[in-house]
Amino acid sequence: MFIRRQFLSVAAGGVVAAALAPRLSLAQQLTQDDVFRDPDAPVLGNPHGDVTIVEFFDYQCPYCKKSYRDVESVVAEDGNVRLIMKDWPVFGDVSVFASQAVLGANEIGAYRKAMDALMATPASLSEDDVKRLLTSAGLDLSEIAEAVQRNDRKISDLLTRNYNQAVAFHFAGTPSFVIGKSTFSGVLGKEQLIEAIRQARAV
Repeated sequence: MFIRRQFLSVAAGGVVAAALAPRLSLAQQLTQDDVFRDPDAPVLGNPHGDVTIVEFFDYQCPYCKKSYRDVESVVAEDGNVRLIMKDWPVFGDVSVFASQAVLGANEIGAYRKAMDALMATPASLSEDDVKRLLTSAGLDLSEIAEAVQRNDRKISDLLTRNYNQAVAFHFAGTPSFVIGKSTFSGVLGKEQLIEAIRQARAV
């Protein structure tokens, strides 16, 4: 099951008005570039694609892991879709650790390998699981740790922006998607993803 909503209306100049939850001190406006073109967010699929899928996910979310292969498959088969997996670690400290590790791996050119290693597992993880899985994928943990330390502020700021955006969209959990001008909460199957992409292109 999923819930479909229209993306908050776009005003002149491409600004998308998004009032954040009361727990955040200030209201904020999200632009389409904030959501789709964050320079620090890794991009999968076709970086020059005409449609962008943004998925807010957690490495311990069983539904995220279940749908990951469908998302990958649709993006690969289409060939003209950008995919941005936005870490939203809502399942606790291990989820934060996993996000930091994979974003650290991104800094050494191993984002896809690290992500695939963690997304191929059952839902729950420990820090030892994360380390073991990354090592099994052929990654050097010390190199990843150094990359995380070097880029600590960059990674922390990215995770904060992801969190703020998820709250601005009133997402209740993972997975949640932004595709074109629509938002979706919950797992999207292949046909639902294909239809969402089609509608994004039709706008």
